This record gives sequence, C-alpha cells and structure tokens, in this order.
Amino acid sequence: MRMYLCSLRRRKAAPVLFSSIALAAVLAFAGAVGCKSQTSGGESSAGAASTVAAAPAASADSLPADDAPPASATGGFDGHRALQQVIKQVSFGPRPPSSPAIQQLQAYLKSELTSYGCKFDVDDFQVDTPVGHKTMENILVKIPGDKPGIILLGTHYDTKILPDFVGADDAGSSTGVMLELARNLCSQHGRYNVWIAFFDGEEATRVQWSDDDSVYGSREMAARLANSGDLPKIKAFLLADLVGGKKAHFKRDEESTKALVDLMWGIAAKLGYGNIFVQETTSIGGDDYTPFLKRKVPSVDVIDLDIVNDVPYWHNQNGTDTLDKISAKSLAITGHVFLETIKEMQSK
Repeated sequence: MRMYLCSLRRRKAAPVLFSSIALAAVLAFAGAVGCKSQTSGGESSAGAASTVAAAPAASADSLPADDAPPASATGGFDGHRALQQVIKQVSFGPRPPSSPAIQQLQAYLKSELTSYGCKFDVDDFQVDTPVGHKTMENILVKIPGDKPGIILLGTHYDTKILPDFVGADDAGSSTGVMLELARNLCSQHGRYNVWIAFFDGEEATRVQWSDDDSVYGSREMAARLANSGDLPKIKAFLLADLVGGKKAHFKRDEESTKALVDLMWGIAAKLGYGNIFVQETTSIGGDDYTPFLKRKVPSVDVIDLDIVNDVPYWHNQNGTDTLDKISAKSLAITGHVFLETIKEMQSK
C-alpha cells in the first residue's frame, strides 16, 4: 500500500531546526540530560521459530575471537548472540529489496521476533524506483507501556545493490543489534511504549543517493505514523547503522538532535565507552532518521561512517563488507548503550 512517498523529500546534509518547545520536550524527556553520503497489517507469525543457533557453525568458527563483555556486564545484551544474527543474515547472501534473499530474511526476522514473544505489525508497500517497481516490507515491533509516549528504535535490513555485497556491517550489524534488543525488551513493560522498526529500502538503488531514491521504508513509516496520529507520541527515535566494525568509533552527528546525542554519549562515557562514542563531530548527510527529523521527531543516529580509518569496505565495489569485519565487542557496546539509554528515558 503506497503512502504518499512522492510527497516526502530528503534534503541532503541540511540541519534540522527544532522549535524551542520541541527541544524543551526532548530535554524534559531525556532528563535534561545512509544517505550516508559521507561528508565524512497485523501481527504476524511466519511459521515455526528459527533460532539463532541455526546459523552455520562453520561460519562462526571461522571468525576470530574478541573480548566482548559478557551479557551479565551489559544489561543482558549478548554481543556474541548479536554476532550470530549477523552471520545468519549474511548466509542469505546479498539482500536488496524484492530479492528472494531479502524475502528469506523477512521470514526469518518475523520468526525470530515471534520466538521472543514480540508483537509486531507488517507493512507491505509498493514503490517505483530508478531500477523498476519494487515490493518492500517494514516490520514494526510494538512493546506496550503505561503511558502513551513512544521510544522508537530503528535499523534498515536491506543491502546496497552492488556485486557480491553481503552487507555484514551495512546493515547486518544494526539489524543484529535490534534483534538482540527485541529479545531483551519484548518481555518487559515500562512507563513508555518501546517500538522497534526494521526498515526496508534504505539504500539508493542507484549509486547516487537522491531525495527520491533512498530511505523508502522510513519515508513510508513516517507518513503512516503521521496519518495515524502516532507520530507526535514519539519522544525519541534512536537509529543504529554500521555499528559492528572492529574499529568502531561513533562520532557526534551534527544533524541529530543535540539533546539526544548528549544523552547517549553521556551514558556511553559513564559506562566506560568514551573511546568508542567519541567527542568528534561528523555530518552524515541523511539516513533513516531524515524523514522523522523533517517531521520534527527528535532523533539520533549511531553510525560509524569514517571510510578512511574505520569502514573502508563501506559500499565497496569489491564486496568486502564481510563477516571478518564484524566484532561481537562492538555489537555488545552498542547494545549496552541503547539499553541504558532506554532505561534512562523510561525513568523520566
């Protein structure tokens, strides 16, 4: 079902200005605390649950060990389990929209979420792209709370149309993190609702990112939530993208809402991750948070897009965004910061 996609446009690298009222609301909620162009339906249960253990053991064994902290030290978030989720995604091969591989992944995501007891909505929608008509699918986990406010988390799960591009980091890592967050959160009940969005169609179908050829899934969801009246209930949107690299460093994104950046990076510092969530700034230029920022939803992007130093494999024509680039430690740190940020927001 098409939801006015043509009326939504992304402005590349354009900072979003918030009204003083909106910013005050963010500060109060936070406790006063890809384009990636790089200037740097109903509840579903798709068959029997397919668990993480189904990931090929050989692939896991071929990866070097790292010193990921145990789940007991990261609020229950298991970095090695998140890594297994990345391995499972990569096992399907390249996963661009409408491909047989992404359809396998969609079934797997819904099966995993069902096995965690998550309730979710599925939105199948149609879009015309520069490379033809595509069917895409957003999945939205909904964890109820006592109050109407919503803490929205998000990732995209599609991969760039490139030869042999399996997207272990982009977007396997962030999707692995969100699956592990769902496993931790779906059995919980907090003050506010927690929603977790799995977006299709984040990547441009052409090499050049444009307003019309990018973030199809998040544009669709932002429009739907605006029409349903749910968009104003979103207190914060926490987006993850490229979070699994062995050299991960997350810079403070200048397009993100500053109050949320301050909150997450402050929590990371208190947890001892100041060397990962660093104080340098960057300008991503656009990502799945852009349609939400344009609609005045406070949003933050946790992403490592330092192509020179950290992610030289990003959108590499040689298909080098592979499993050997991924660290369970980076996944665990990212997941821990997200969990603690949600806990902080739930307490305010």
